[in-house]
Amino acid sequence: MRDLLATNDPVLLSFVSALLSGEGFQFVVLDQNISILEGSIGIFPRRLAVSEDDWDQAARLMRDADLGQWIKDDGAR
Repeated sequence: MRDLLATNDPVLLSFVSALLSGEGFQFVVLDQNISILEGSIGIFPRRLAVSEDDWDQAARLMRDADLGQWIKDDGAR
């Protein structure tokens, strides 16, 4: 799995999740529990990860939706 998005914005996370689901991508939201425990101070963002094989296509989908600035490019390949 490779991180595609890291955010504290639940609306953005929900939108990207719906976008990916609509195109049939499998993904997982990480750090959901810790971000709830820490409250609303925003220290721990939620991360959305896709498989390494799907990362390029998922990133392209986000760019096409004008969300390219939110793509987490950690340099992993």
